[in-house]
Amino acid sequence: MSAYLEITGLNAVLRGTRTRVLRDVSLSVSKGQVHGLVGESGAGKSMIGKAILGVLPRAIEVASGRISLGGQDLGVLPLRERLRVIGSQTAVIPQDPLTALNPSRRIGPQMTDRLTRTLGWQKTRANHRALDLLEEVAIRDPERVLHSYPHELSGGMRQRVLIAAAFAAEPKLIVADEPTTALDVTVQKQILKMIADMQTRHGTTMLFVTHDLGVVARVCQSVSILHSGMVMEEADIRTMLTAPAHPYTAALLAATPRYTDPEASLVPVSDTVLAGVAEAIRASDTLWGRA
Repeated sequence: MSAYLEITGLNAVLRGTRTRVLRDVSLSVSKGQVHGLVGESGAGKSMIGKAILGVLPRAIEVASGRISLGGQDLGVLPLRERLRVIGSQTAVIPQDPLTALNPSRRIGPQMTDRLTRTLGWQKTRANHRALDLLEEVAIRDPERVLHSYPHELSGGMRQRVLIAAAFAAEPKLIVADEPTTALDVTVQKQILKMIADMQTRHGTTMLFVTHDLGVVARVCQSVSILHSGMVMEEADIRTMLTAPAHPYTAALLAATPRYTDPEASLVPVSDTVLAGVAEAIRASDTLWGRA
């Protein structure tokens, strides 16, 4: 299966310095597949998503590397064309539905703005599309929701709205940035299943950012394990779970609770493993400094 998203040797630095926040990141996601980005807070998961979408913080810039969507190298495109490609081919499911939605606007316009302004749809057609998608994410009264303000909806319903909005323009790539973190545990499983079902029905390529290996096992076909902005291991999900190649991946798995065996003791990531990771990062930084 051909890759839709390819990242090769991506380095991002603090603007005006040689201090890296992403270190030689390379990964490949096949068309229609879900690829997980896993790591602790600050590992660089969300930063990779922002680099793809062209929304890195002002203090950070891409120093080198290649990001390709559908075989098209974004780095060689003029800015206007690059923004057009990103705007027409990508979408985001954000982490916090309360802050992602404008509290002063009704749900309807927030779902249809991209369709009417970017794609030039008539308002009636865009509203019908929004209603269909709200039904697809199992919202029982989509007409009422379209006319509601965000604060009038529960957290789970707000996240369903954002999932529906992400699929509205039939993007080829969706970046899901820890989309269940702000939800109750009882709602998380429902939302994860909904995202997986929507992704399958629409055939969308997805980059799924999370710190939870259990989530990765449930929704992803492949995964990259990150630490300090560097990919420790990239593998298909079965290989990663059963035969991890990197000691850090194996240590993370050993430290993860297993619902099938709740009595099993957890093994903390050892200082030896962390020292090995730190040494790999230092070696990479030394080579970067000489480049």
